[in-house]
Order: sequence, then structure tokens, then C-alpha cells
Amino acid sequence: MVITNRAQVCDTRRVQDVIDILEAGLDAANPANIIPDFVQKDALYINDDWMSLDRYDNVYTIAFGKAADSMSRTVNRLLNVKSGVVIVPKDSKPQIRGNRFRLYRAGHPYPDRYSVAAAKDAIKFLSNRRHDDFVLFLVSGGASSLLALPDGITLSDKMHCTQALLQSGASISEINCVRKHISKIKGGRLLNHMKCHGASLIMSDVEGDNPDTIASGTTYMDSTTFDDALQIIERFNLASNIHNSIMDRLLDGAAGLIDETPKDQATPYQIIANNATCLKAMLRSAKDKGYDTNTTQQYGMIEDVADCLVKSAPQSGECLVFGGEPTVRVTGRGRGGRNQELVLRVAQMNANQSLIIASMGTDGIDGNTRVAGAIHRGLLQDRDLAASCIHDNDSFTYFERHNGLIKTGHTNTNLADIGLAISGHPRG
Repeated sequence: MVITNRAQVCDTRRVQDVIDILEAGLDAANPANIIPDFVQKDALYINDDWMSLDRYDNVYTIAFGKAADSMSRTVNRLLNVKSGVVIVPKDSKPQIRGNRFRLYRAGHPYPDRYSVAAAKDAIKFLSNRRHDDFVLFLVSGGASSLLALPDGITLSDKMHCTQALLQSGASISEINCVRKHISKIKGGRLLNHMKCHGASLIMSDVEGDNPDTIASGTTYMDSTTFDDALQIIERFNLASNIHNSIMDRLLDGAAGLIDETPKDQATPYQIIANNATCLKAMLRSAKDKGYDTNTTQQYGMIEDVADCLVKSAPQSGECLVFGGEPTVRVTGRGRGGRNQELVLRVAQMNANQSLIIASMGTDGIDGNTRVAGAIHRGLLQDRDLAASCIHDNDSFTYFERHNGLIKTGHTNTNLADIGLAISGHPRG
């Protein structure tokens, strides 16, 4: 994976170092470099042990998420997969080929009718498997909208609810808690349609690698309840912003009139990569370039994350590698994403002329833009514009004017966000 506009961005050797280190993180996130450690001919590494597939008649795959295409292609090279379903974002460019795989391009970050079609086909595909078959689920972040089957509400109602949650400042675990309780397949419900054995290989894009949060826990039991979902709606004052049908369903569920999500795990799983996978590779790259290194993962509100990064900013000859995923409360109408806004906020607070900071999404898409993130060099020059852009969630405009955008296109992976800050020149 390559940062496609690196020639335009790399105006100094130090910026080139930053881009090289980011690309090391992206390369580590590539499923082709991860899955061979967990998949061998007729065997899977599941629950921290190797499991033989020899006793099964056929192996099938169901892949959903931003890494579904690359995960499917890699597994297909390593295993004898009879057929499968692959569900990817509709504006990505999947490369999987062959009539053995049914490909769906579905909506993200909001579900669409193709998300519903994909969910129905996944259920049908599972229902058609025999007892002696084996289904391998390939799960990655972004699947919450790619695979959608609303329960007792319309798709339009669910889309509106998702939008309200995303803009409220709710965390991904809080958003997914609500999603699971208005869905026929989330929170482990998809596995209700299984007649055979199976397992999940999971690429985590969430804090703590909690499998009931990744992809809304589609192939995992759910630890949350209808009561939890109602408390989230109340916490962010969303009751008046979502359709009555959603509130009615959540209230009925809390009253015991609707079955809760599954609380027992039906199939084994293995987390095969997470945000730390990228950070370790970036640290190695930075050390190889001669920088003294440190690392941190940051979650929470973006204002707090920016403040923490400024307080832990590197000194001359140092590189701070960071990851995680800040949360933005969207109040403006501008273009941008959490990575661009994070860089702009740090630049606004920074007093170190030598500091270079960059942050990007490993999926290659930041917010409502088609760029991955942003980079900023030294002291902020255009303070009035920066303040206006932060106020209107319009960080894209700032970096478009100041040659700070980082572009990759869809990377076919998703391990949350990565970034780094360097000061001065390497000591090595």
C-alpha cells in the first residue's frame, strides 16, 4: 500500500521520514502479511491453538468489512475454499475474481439496500450449508453498515439513527450497542442460522479488541442489553432525533417483549491483528531511521486526545508514534474527518517550530472526504482559517490550501488510525 501523493507532500527529508513510517504501518495492516500466520493448508490458528479442517467436507467463507476483499483473496490462496460471500464498501475496488464468490458492494458509513441484500444472502448462504461443512468468517471493521437487516423498523429509520449516533459524539461501542438491538443479525444473531461448525478470524479496529464491538459483534455473543441501548439514547439526548419505531422497539426489548441478543458464544474466534500491529511496525521503521521512539494509543474526545499529544510531543531527535481513534462531535457542515481535525488541533496548540505531525485512517478514508488524513509542518501560519475550520468541522479546507492532505484511496484494510510526530533530525 502506498501514499499516492507522497511526491507532492514530501518537500523535505523529514517529511519523507514521516511518510515512510506511515507506510510501514499500512504495510503491517495488509491482510496478505497477517493471515499466513493464522491459516495453513487444512488448518486454522483459532483460540490460540491450531485446528485441523481435514474432517470437514467443504470449507466456505463469509467475509464482511473494509478488509473483506483482501482477507478473502489471501485465505483463498491458502485454503481450498469451495465458495463464499464477500461484502465490501460500494466505492472500494475489490480485486477478488471467480464465480465461486458472490460479491456485494454495500453502503458505508450508512447502510443501504445493498447492505440488506448482502445480509439476506449471508443468511441464505449459511442456511444452505450441511452439517459436515465448515464456514470461516472473515471479519473486519466497517461491517456494521455493510451488513444490515433492521428488525421491526425501516432501513431509513436505521440510517437516520446511525447518523444521529455518529454525530453525537458516542463511542463506537455505544453506537454498536444500539445497532445490535435494532438488527436481526448483529450481536451474534447471524449465527442463529448456522447448521455447521465455523470460526471467525477478526481484524480489530476498536479499543480493547472487544469482539462484541467489532462489526457490531455479528459472529460473537453480546454483553449489552436493551437497557444499555436506552441509556445511550438518553445520555446523548437522542430520543427526539430518532424515529418512534426505534424507541418502541428498545422499550419493548427492555420490558422483555423481544428476545435479547445471544449471551453464549456459538463459534470460536481469533483476533489476528489490531492497531498495535501497525504501531509496532512504525516503531521499528522510526528506530531504523535513527529516531528515539515512544508510543501511545489515544481514544476519547478529540479535544482531549489533541491535548494529550501536545503534552507528550517529542523533543529534538525523537519520534512519537500514536494510534487509536478519537471521537468527534460534529456540529459544523464542513468537510473533514477525525484525523485531519486532530492534526489541525495539535498544530493550533503546538509551539515547537520543528514539529511535524501526521495522522491517517488505515482504511484510507477520513470522515466525509476521500483522503486518508493530514500532515502539518512546524508552526501554524493561518490561525484564523484554522480556527474557522475547526469550528465548522472543515479541516479538509485548511489542508487542501496548505498541501497537507494524505491520499491513499481505499486500502482494503482497517486497523483504526495511525499517526506520528517527529521533532528535529534523527540522532542515529
